Amino acid sequence: MFVHPHEDTRTDGGFQGERAVLAGYLRDQRLTLELKCAGLDAEALARRSVEPSNLSLLGLVRHLAGVEQYWFRQVMAGQDVRRHYRSEDEPAGEFTGAVADPAVVADAWARWRAEIAFAEQLVAQAPSLDVTGDAGGVGGAGGAGDEPMELREVLVHMIEEYARHNGHADFLRERIDGRVGQ
Repeated sequence: MFVHPHEDTRTDGGFQGERAVLAGYLRDQRLTLELKCAGLDAEALARRSVEPSNLSLLGLVRHLAGVEQYWFRQVMAGQDVRRHYRSEDEPAGEFTGAVADPAVVADAWARWRAEIAFAEQLVAQAPSLDVTGDAGGVGGAGGAGDEPMELREVLVHMIEEYARHNGHADFLRERIDGRVGQ
């Protein structure tokens, strides 16, 4: 998926200070997901990888909207909000509900962008990366345990989460139209 260097909005480093490094690399990972999805219609975005997987680019966007919501709204900000796309009855709803409907696509992008805006504001306004959130008692992400988590750890986790899923997005995009890379 070639993007001319003059058109690539990612910075690929050059940040100074811990907060800028973590926020910058996370921003670049988010932009990479957008690049992987660029130019595709609802049908292509909802196309599943291979049976029996329900993985799709649209499912990844919906999943990452939920991941952003969980870590920044629920864990770090302590908000008691209903999870995007998931429920007890439909724990994989972000993937199973990723259907080839332009309204579903628009909703996914809008929620994803809203969660990113919330996260960026939270990170920018945090007095330090030492502030903690409590993952205990907030269901759905797994692995958080009952220990308070520092904002810096959440940022590192989010970079890892996007990097992993951007790898999936590479394969999904290649299957859709043969585009690969960056």
